[in-house]
Amino acid sequence: MPYVGFVRPTYKSYALSDLVRLLPEDVGVIPLYAGIREHTPDGYMEAFPRYGELVGELAKIGCDVIHPEGAPPFLIQGYAKEQEILKDWQARYKTPMFTSCSSAVESFNALGKKRIVGVNFHAGPINDVFAKYFRDAGLDFLAMEGSDLDVGQSRELTMPELQAHVKQAFKKHPTAEAVYLLGSGNWRPKDVLPLEADLGVPVLHPVQARAYCILTRLGMKSPIKGAGRLLEAMP
Repeated sequence: MPYVGFVRPTYKSYALSDLVRLLPEDVGVIPLYAGIREHTPDGYMEAFPRYGELVGELAKIGCDVIHPEGAPPFLIQGYAKEQEILKDWQARYKTPMFTSCSSAVESFNALGKKRIVGVNFHAGPINDVFAKYFRDAGLDFLAMEGSDLDVGQSRELTMPELQAHVKQAFKKHPTAEAVYLLGSGNWRPKDVLPLEADLGVPVLHPVQARAYCILTRLGMKSPIKGAGRLLEAMP
């Protein structure tokens, strides 16, 4: 049985259980937790050394693929620095790895989509930092459209309110070829389907991107029906 190791940013989330539902039954998962306390640049930087420790622990366990999860801690490193960190970890531990950020880039490249609009629930200048990462990665990233709500408030939004936020972001950037939903805490993979139908473009959820990267690295690229354009096509 192949095993995938995760360094998860926080404890409470549906993301891992949603991912397990997409993976074949004979893929095992081993989650460890960085325990990010504050969703701020300082909070992400403070937690980052823990990622390196836990990646090493997962490698010692013998995971076949390791996924340091959580986009913001890597986005604020910048694309070049993140790639340097990944290269170092993979060379040291002889194990394939990807981040939430690199999995999104890989997924959009696989779909042949370059002009992207991102949507999240962060506020202020950090969204410019997030957008710069994707531009440096080679995407024509139009904007990261955030929100003035804090994390707690955003997680209380109803599905129509979440969809309205995404549609408004897309309306501001009508030339976008795809939409990226940053963060797993607000939306679920199943929420992608009605948005793809309404917007007429691929909508990428982080869980879909990590499933794609895991299955690709394990050589298990069978299409998954009803799981959004990326996983249905398995390009």
